[in-house]
Amino acid sequence: MFESVRSLIEKYDRIILHRHQNPDGDALGAQLGLYYLIKENYPKKEVLTVGDGSRRYGFMLEGKEPDAVEDAAYRDALAIVLDTSAAALIADDRYKLAAASARIDHHIFCERICETEVTDTSFESCAGMIAAMARECGWRVPSAAAKALYTGMVTDSGRFRYDSTTAETFALASFLMQTPFSTTEIYKNLYSDELANVKLRAHFVSKIRVTEAGVGYIYTTKEEVASLAADTFTISRGMVNTMSDIRGIDTWVNFTETEDGVLCEIRSSMHNINLIAVKYGGGGHKKASGATLKNREEAMALLADLDQVNSEVSQ
Repeated sequence: MFESVRSLIEKYDRIILHRHQNPDGDALGAQLGLYYLIKENYPKKEVLTVGDGSRRYGFMLEGKEPDAVEDAAYRDALAIVLDTSAAALIADDRYKLAAASARIDHHIFCERICETEVTDTSFESCAGMIAAMARECGWRVPSAAAKALYTGMVTDSGRFRYDSTTAETFALASFLMQTPFSTTEIYKNLYSDELANVKLRAHFVSKIRVTEAGVGYIYTTKEEVASLAADTFTISRGMVNTMSDIRGIDTWVNFTETEDGVLCEIRSSMHNINLIAVKYGGGGHKKASGATLKNREEAMALLADLDQVNSEVSQ
């Protein structure tokens, strides 16, 4: 499955790893995991990582910050894009300057991004795909790679709770755990929290509203964002699941106003909401997708579409 990407890695002496903006645990886990795998198995190659930072998952970096890469470095390089369904979501669009490009992704296909593409929606995470690639290629897996990939799998599978979790998910987790690393440390970083964040979640719980069709939603204005001691990622993706596990709410959406538009995180425990995200220029998975909207009016139009999905399914 991964032979085409492996051949490119073996061909190029410089490899630059990309992933999506506002990285979650899977984007960082896949990027860092592949970085350490290539460094371990092809020590003579130059491997670089690019992209914006992540406050929520910054602990995963462990000192491996994104590299400062000049445009000229792409001239004879291979660029690999990870965990990204649409070109507009890539944190650094200079992958287009590379001599060759490849994408590894598990999202629902939206568009062709790179010359070589390996996409498979049966994986719960892109990190899981990188783990499968390591297993298929017979690569040595250093502890740093195993830890990063396991973390990516945990976060994108919701601690192995989401229905994207399969027998293969657990087989790959077992494969990674053959290399020693501390799962206790991972879970402590992911799920222990500061009192201020607990209070922040309580604030967002109080903001939950429910439409007549049973769609839960939160809307946060730019002014409110500015008044909160939290970054937009924490407010947007970090707070969307304050609405999960509530009886009677099968679909929920978190709207967050920014200078660049309204960030929209959509989730559902039952319905395919990806088509709605795609309609508004976004994408993702059947039950977890996102988009960036122009304004509040467009956000309310999307909410009405989610109402329609809920109504049609319940009839």
